[in-house]
Amino acid sequence: MKRNTWQREAVRGALDASGGFVSAQGLHSALHASGSPIGLATVYRALADLAVGGDADSLQSPDGESLYRACSTNEHHHHLICRNCGLTVEIEADAVETWAKNVASQNGFTDAAHVVDVFGLCAACTAAAAASAV
Repeated sequence: MKRNTWQREAVRGALDASGGFVSAQGLHSALHASGSPIGLATVYRALADLAVGGDADSLQSPDGESLYRACSTNEHHHHLICRNCGLTVEIEADAVETWAKNVASQNGFTDAAHVVDVFGLCAACTAAAAASAV
């Protein structure tokens, strides 16, 4: 188990405050803006440790960048993520769970795992886009 250092706690606090998915660079910038001397490599290590420990969700953006968010549950879950503002909603996906188990079984796989994140535009961003198109 990793010990809790001031750097790790600073990253955890900044991640909690971010409210949505954020890149290591974005989190590092926020920490520096608040006066923290923490280094970017330390932010990357702390985020990776938090993700492995179940304290943070991690995913790849459509651009391939790793993004992190404070995890509200250690249980398996999925996300709806706004491509514009980053709003994230944790969702149940029972149909996906059933499908994944069935496909794995039909192909002779056991102990299968999966990640499902759905990217789109939230209602507020959709409304703003529609208003600006007028």
